Amino acid sequence: MKKVFVVTVAVLLLFGGFAQADDLQVGMKAPEWTFKDADGVAFTMDSWAGKVLLVNYVDPDESDLNEHFTEAMKKAKDDGLLKDETYKGIGIADCAATWKPDFLIRAIAGDKAKKYKTIILFDYDGTLRNAWGLKKDTANAIILDKNRVCRAIFRGRVPDDQVASMVQLAIGLQGE
Repeated sequence: MKKVFVVTVAVLLLFGGFAQADDLQVGMKAPEWTFKDADGVAFTMDSWAGKVLLVNYVDPDESDLNEHFTEAMKKAKDDGLLKDETYKGIGIADCAATWKPDFLIRAIAGDKAKKYKTIILFDYDGTLRNAWGLKKDTANAIILDKNRVCRAIFRGRVPDDQVASMVQLAIGLQGE
């Protein structure tokens, strides 16, 4: 498991090397945020305290870009490898990155929330994108451990050859 983690971190540092020094990077504690869902209920990372957290931060125009990765995480959850007690995957829509009106974004997000049995939150002004140095006009995938330390970050599409190691990373982090 340690070998997979070391290889994963090395690859992520390579891919994440384009981030600026103050952007969220592997090994950094993720700054807190607060966003609301379609019903106006506010959530923070503390809403899932003690859980490994997958944050899919997505431009609604690119909502299917990391579908292959999200499907792999869903399969691991369906197979009982990712447990509700120790893991949560959420989506945050980058509403400022699209031309689509908010009502349409909420409709698209509602479909995704049902499909993945999760919560979709809305960042109407790109706050998290700017705070974490995420890419605009794409999808971003971030895995945070139970202490909210960034253990993996992809700014853009998760490469096919990295999907299995990211799933294994999330599975392994549940036990820490």
